[in-house]
Amino acid sequence: MAFDFALKYNLTEALAQIKPAPEEVAAAARARWNSLAKPLYSLGLLEEDICRIAAAQGTDKVKLDKPGLIIMCADNGVVAEGVSQVGQEVTSTVTANFVQQATSVAIMSARAGVDIFPVDIGVNNDFPAELQAKGLINRKIAYGTKNMVQEPAMMEAEAVQAIEVGLNLAAALAEQGYNILATGEMGIGNTTSSSAILSVLLNEPVEKMTGIGSGLTRAGIKRKQQAIATAIAKHRPDAQKPLDVLAKVGGLDIAGLVGVFLGGALCGVPVLIDGVISGAAALLAQRLCPAAADYMVASHCSKEPSGQLILQALGLRPVILADMCLGEGTGAVAVLPVLQLALSVYDEMGTFQETNIEDYNDLVEK
Repeated sequence: MAFDFALKYNLTEALAQIKPAPEEVAAAARARWNSLAKPLYSLGLLEEDICRIAAAQGTDKVKLDKPGLIIMCADNGVVAEGVSQVGQEVTSTVTANFVQQATSVAIMSARAGVDIFPVDIGVNNDFPAELQAKGLINRKIAYGTKNMVQEPAMMEAEAVQAIEVGLNLAAALAEQGYNILATGEMGIGNTTSSSAILSVLLNEPVEKMTGIGSGLTRAGIKRKQQAIATAIAKHRPDAQKPLDVLAKVGGLDIAGLVGVFLGGALCGVPVLIDGVISGAAALLAQRLCPAAADYMVASHCSKEPSGQLILQALGLRPVILADMCLGEGTGAVAVLPVLQLALSVYDEMGTFQETNIEDYNDLVEK
């Protein structure tokens, strides 16, 4: 089904309205967990994440029954430097396949009961109207970014426009009752863009932040590292200015996801981080608005080199450690049923008082 949404918020207004998630709600959720007739903290990180989600939603009556996955799709001009195993045309093919239920994450989402919203925010192709009728959202900013080795990937105004697309889509889904959002992307070459962003934001060597993406030989990795290093040296993105970094070495897909994280924070909807590309967007969102991090939940830790570093920078821990690196939102979708299982315990289990079991005491030494 076709989906449309208005561009209701601009970035400046949204950043001014985002507030930290209420800690008192997380405390109320923690009290609920501690009242249940089981050993204290025995579901570990699942308990912590339900408390985090409660704070994001602004209520200890947590709901995870209407999840949505936003997939930002865009081409990356740096592909011209031979940084990917496959050609740019794959972006278009896979984007079309999202609405045909023919991708990994589409299959997983159907099984997990997650509605998917693929967005053409910068694919180097025009899609037929029937794909839009089936659910492909057309919010194209440009036909991909420029080759960042030769020139800045995009103008800052384009980066802001793409952020506002994600921001307003997240807000529209919140209005429709979606209570948790997962983030995904599709864009050949976007591990190069995300590695460049992360190298700048985390002040780490390019070699440390660059992985094989969808698969590269040693020579391919060297080309990828050289392309990133050249782009950073040429354009000198300022780590203190997230929009400058995004515009000079980022991607439209990443920019759209920055907006999704900000939109979730604006509307009180928790947003699941997927892999390194989604993580790069999350880190940019946090640098633009520190309070936005309160609304982020880590799904898994990518096996890409920067995966753990991103989560450490955000102060988050992943539920899943499975060496995943597929993207598309697969990790974010995979963790949703696990969180829903935890929520069923939170909602349905009897308390110590109800079951006539003596309370456990918190014996952890402070």
